[in-house]
Amino acid sequence: MDNVKTIEALNTLITINNDRIEGYETAAKETEEQDLKTFFSDLRQTSKHCNKELSAEVTKLGGTAAEGTKTTGKFFRVWMDVKAALTGKDRKTILSSCEYGEDVAKTTYQDTLTNHAENLSPSLQTIIKSQLALLAIDHNRVKSMRDALVEIK
Repeated sequence: MDNVKTIEALNTLITINNDRIEGYETAAKETEEQDLKTFFSDLRQTSKHCNKELSAEVTKLGGTAAEGTKTTGKFFRVWMDVKAALTGKDRKTILSSCEYGEDVAKTTYQDTLTNHAENLSPSLQTIIKSQLALLAIDHNRVKSMRDALVEIK
């Protein structure tokens, strides 16, 4: 196991969680609906929990946890801002944008497990799989909320 590669893999996950945190802060600002503000706060908490756990592992390995977001995350947030503004802060549009972000997060976790398995101890793999399960729950909550709007119309 290569500690540098392990830290790099964990920092990729920290960064995607930073993207989620910032993305849901943006989504909360784009809506005036209190239930969505609360919902987005819950989703941010998932990533804050994940980051705390991942950062502790990076520190144990002698590394420094990543700060900031990815360029692709910034693009996603800008796109969500523009789209929300153009559609009058439409609930379905905001939730669809959030689901896209959830897909990116899940894919990042799955890629880490697949492409970096040799640099992840069994305990790290367990942590990452557990976090992936949390992200899948969040994804399904976003998707269900969005799909319920489609069914109503």
